[in-house]
Amino acid sequence: MTLKSTARVGVYVDVANINRNGGYGMGYEILREFACRDQAEAVRLNAYVSYDAEKARREQNYNYRTNSFYAVLRDFGYKVIQKEVKWFTDEDGNRVAKANADLDLAVDALLQSENLDRVLLVTGDGDFVQVVRALQNKGCRVEVVAFKNISNELRREADMFISGHLIPDLLPIERSDGENIWGDVDNRVRGICYYHKNDFGFMRFLTRIDPNLWMTDAKHPESPYATAWFHDSSLPAGSNGPIAADLPARKYIFEFKIVRGEGDKGFKAVDIQLVAEI
Repeated sequence: MTLKSTARVGVYVDVANINRNGGYGMGYEILREFACRDQAEAVRLNAYVSYDAEKARREQNYNYRTNSFYAVLRDFGYKVIQKEVKWFTDEDGNRVAKANADLDLAVDALLQSENLDRVLLVTGDGDFVQVVRALQNKGCRVEVVAFKNISNELRREADMFISGHLIPDLLPIERSDGENIWGDVDNRVRGICYYHKNDFGFMRFLTRIDPNLWMTDAKHPESPYATAWFHDSSLPAGSNGPIAADLPARKYIFEFKIVRGEGDKGFKAVDIQLVAEI
C-alpha cells in the first residue's frame, strides 16, 4: 500500500525566464506531477507572467494566444500572476519594455512558505539565490528546475537541481514519424553520460516521475532510472572538439534513441544529439 505524503508543496514558475531559456512548450501538468511526485499536496501553484496590454490592443492574435495560455494554466490549477509590461523611452530615444516579476515571486514564496514543507522554483535566474537561502532558513526544502542559462550559484544553493530536459515528457520530444513514448524501445529520451572509457560509455535516464530520484543505481529494483550503452561513433561533435574527450560529464544533456543492444547487452543509445550544456 502506498502511503500519502504529508508534505505541502509550493511551485513558483518564472514563466518569462523559462520561455526565454529552453523551456518554451513545457508541460505544466507534468510539472505539477513532478512537484507532487510523492503524492504531496500542492498548496500553492503560482505562474508569473508578463502581459503587454498595448500589444494586445494592436494584435488580436497575441491577445487570443496569451489568454488561451493563461486559461490552460488555470485548468491545471495554477494561479496566474500577471505583471503588465511598462514601456519607457531611454536616454537614446529607444522604447524599452520592462515587466520583471522577480520581486512578486520572491515575496510570495517567502510569505507563503509558512505553510509549506517544500518549494519548487522553476527558473534559472541567479537573482533568486538569496530567496533560496531565506526559504531554507525557514525550514523549507528548495528544489530548482530549469533548462538553459542556469546560474551556477543557484544550482549549488538548491537542495536539489534537475534539468527540465531530464524529467520525462516535461518538454515534449518532437518526432516527424509519430508520437514519442518516453522510455520505450525505438523512442527517444534525454539523459546524461555517467561512465565513459576508451570508445564507449553509458547514458543514464529517468524512466518515470518517481519520489526516489536519489536512487541512481539502475540495478536497484526500485530505481526510476535505466541505462543505455553507446559507442563514441554515435556522439555529436562538440564546438571545441569531440565531446567524448570531456566525458563523463553532467554538464551535457543528451537526447537519444533507445534500441535493443546486440545479444543481452540491454539498451543501446543511438542517434545521440546534444540538447543542452548546463
